[in-house]
Amino acid sequence: MSCFSDEPSLVLEQVQDVLDSPQFVTKSSKKRRRASKSNEESKESDDKMKKSMHREIERQRRQEMSTLYTSLRELLPLEYIKGKRSVSDHMHEAANYIKSMEKKIEELQSRRDELKNASPSNSFDLPNYVTVNYCYDGVEILINCGIKEGCGFALSRVIMELIQSELDVVTCISNKVNGRFLYKIQAQVNALVYIDLAELQMRLANEIN
Repeated sequence: MSCFSDEPSLVLEQVQDVLDSPQFVTKSSKKRRRASKSNEESKESDDKMKKSMHREIERQRRQEMSTLYTSLRELLPLEYIKGKRSVSDHMHEAANYIKSMEKKIEELQSRRDELKNASPSNSFDLPNYVTVNYCYDGVEILINCGIKEGCGFALSRVIMELIQSELDVVTCISNKVNGRFLYKIQAQVNALVYIDLAELQMRLANEIN
């Protein structure tokens, strides 16, 4: 004989009694807690994985930025980064260096165009001029002067000016092109000395004119 009555009302009451029994409620609660705990553990695992991936991406980004920053700093002349330690200062000086190089390039291009347009007959009348630029291990001085009487200058005075600026002259080469003398002087810079190229160029220009 079945443990449940055949009458619908009694069957419903018996089913409700089973559902309300402590044993059934406990089992259902445990299942729900296990499911909830499993979901929480899965979500926590996903969060940890996302954080780990974010940290790895950030680490690679910082490493790449550090490598690029080191490469940029190695390209800057010493006087642009001397006494400056912060990254922002180095970036600012890098921008200044680029602007300075762009200005020098424009000046050299302008002088080149003047020389191209000058005929051999009037190249003798061009004024003496000098340019000072950084090279790999120091500075390079280029002097262009005429050979007519009154256009010459004392090279020793130029050398003396460089020595007084605490530069060590390494080489001095002269050549004659289109009726003009060209001098190329290379000098090493003391690591502890700051060289203002614009000021040095102005002093040398006074010596050759």
